[in-house]
Amino acid sequence: MTTRRTAILGALLMAIGPISMAIYTPAMPELVKAFGTTEAAIKISLALYFAGFALAQLVSGPASDAFGRKVASLVFLSIYLVGGLIAVFAPSVEFLLAARLIQGIGVSVGMTVARAIVRDQFIGSEASSILNLIGIMLAIGPAIGPTMGGLSLAAFGWHSVFWLMVGFGVISVVAVVFFLRETTVPDRKLIRPSNLVRAYAELLRNKRFLFAAMIMAGSVGALYAQATMLSFILINEVGLTPTGFGLSMLMQSGAYFSGSVALRFLVKILGDRHSAILGLCCSGIGGTLMILSVFFLEPSFITIMGPVAVATFGIALITPYIVTAAMAPFPHIAGSASAMMGFIQMSSGFIAGVVASLIGSPLLAFGTVIPFMEFMAIAGYIGFASFTRKTA
Repeated sequence: MTTRRTAILGALLMAIGPISMAIYTPAMPELVKAFGTTEAAIKISLALYFAGFALAQLVSGPASDAFGRKVASLVFLSIYLVGGLIAVFAPSVEFLLAARLIQGIGVSVGMTVARAIVRDQFIGSEASSILNLIGIMLAIGPAIGPTMGGLSLAAFGWHSVFWLMVGFGVISVVAVVFFLRETTVPDRKLIRPSNLVRAYAELLRNKRFLFAAMIMAGSVGALYAQATMLSFILINEVGLTPTGFGLSMLMQSGAYFSGSVALRFLVKILGDRHSAILGLCCSGIGGTLMILSVFFLEPSFITIMGPVAVATFGIALITPYIVTAAMAPFPHIAGSASAMMGFIQMSSGFIAGVVASLIGSPLLAFGTVIPFMEFMAIAGYIGFASFTRKTA
């Protein structure tokens, strides 16, 4: 496929997971009332979504190696649609929890296949450039997701939030059917349990891969983790309406978009690696500002979203170089490599979300858990750089 088609399809597939979370978050406080349940139960629905997303990648990635990127995408997107329809007609919070788990399983294919189709066709700086382009387009979906969710919630109620997800799923299926060309030679032997174990063992023995995954777990994982906190902080602590919360999330997505656009210029001056280092500096500064804002300032839109924007800008600079470097040695198992990286990344977000629930206070969790993850990403890069120098 052409660079443009690869980037557009990659962005569409990669966006389905974040959009399904972004559209959902403004409705979380309303769902507490609609189902007569607790905040903890609704937070569990997001945790289950993360769990399904993370664990299913370990199957969807190898499935795309074994049966092809197109077939795997269609199967898992169909699962996502089923989950969306269950959520629309959920008669109780238990059905909602099951629906979110099923949706998480379905969206797992997006991230794995998006990265794999890039690795199938491109390497090095060209692959990084395409992932950066995907990042620019990817920012649009999550940017409008909370706004769409908030407006839809205000106008039509919580059911409409899940209808939006069903609609996005249908669009994704149509795009895969008509525009995704197969980029790998399917090998069904790769889905055998013994071969799966062998592939994942190869990845987990590779220190370069593990350090890169640690960087992604700390930086991108923080984005997923803070989604379990921000709606409750900005709506309950700061006093925004669900619609206002949706609009406020434009600051986060706008920061990611700005970082992705800036990277296209920075990489010409600094190169891929130094641009990633600059991104890690931004993430560290953002994490530090979160600690200071939570413990020393009254919560407001600026004190919460300002540090988030700084850290998110940095994540856009980090991702293309780190993903490309991590997957470069594994062209023979690109789907599995993408899956394992996604699993580690999402598991980090899931575990952090659980820890945040145990802490109880979303504001306190935001000021402790998220900075820890940002600093973990920096530690991961120190290990990554050290290992790379030794093996150069």
